[in-house]
Amino acid sequence: SNTAYVYLSVAFIQMLKALSPVMVYSIGCAIGIEQYTHKRLLNMAVVTVGVMIASYGELNFNAFGFFVQIVAVVVEACRIISVQLVLGKANLKLNSITTLYYVSPICFVFLIVPFAFLELPKLAYGLEITHSIHYSAGVMIANASCAFALNAIIYLLIGRTSALTLNISGVLKDIILIAISAVIFESPVSSTQLVGSSVAFSGVCYYNYRKVSDALAAAATQTSRAQASKGDDKL
Repeated sequence: SNTAYVYLSVAFIQMLKALSPVMVYSIGCAIGIEQYTHKRLLNMAVVTVGVMIASYGELNFNAFGFFVQIVAVVVEACRIISVQLVLGKANLKLNSITTLYYVSPICFVFLIVPFAFLELPKLAYGLEITHSIHYSAGVMIANASCAFALNAIIYLLIGRTSALTLNISGVLKDIILIAISAVIFESPVSSTQLVGSSVAFSGVCYYNYRKVSDALAAAATQTSRAQASKGDDKL
């Protein structure tokens, strides 16, 4: 995911991340934690078409960066589904901080391997680095603190709701990031991209609406059955 930022703009990466609900839903259906319906499939198809339009309108398209970001979306979807299984379906009642105790060491191991092969030789032997590095302890500490808080909030959200809720709630974040990228970093955003991202985000918002409606209907049905059961017990 971080590698994609070298080749693609922040705005385009956020547009591609709109595919996250599609990936989460597809994987969820494959392993049986999401229910397949034709309407939801059509909804996910709308999101996918919107992302395809946004990709077609990208002014500085890079095939390798695009491929890396798509792989990152798939891997992120697998990670979110796994967290949902651990926090909910597996009956392991872990809070967000306890989950970080288990996840953080594994993350360190996976990060240290590419660091040892790709970055450490350049730093150790003084080899030329292709991009400038401006190190600041304050910025690094602030970044690490934000990352810790973000992970804790993500695990808390998934534990209380679901993996799809996390992806759906990220729509507003993506829109804000696209706007900030266009203003601060002057990332070029074409009208075709705006149309495509609007279609994709509209599809995600509609899916969110249907998800909430189904949850409310299921809760109302369960309440009605509970009341009916209490009435039968009294009789």
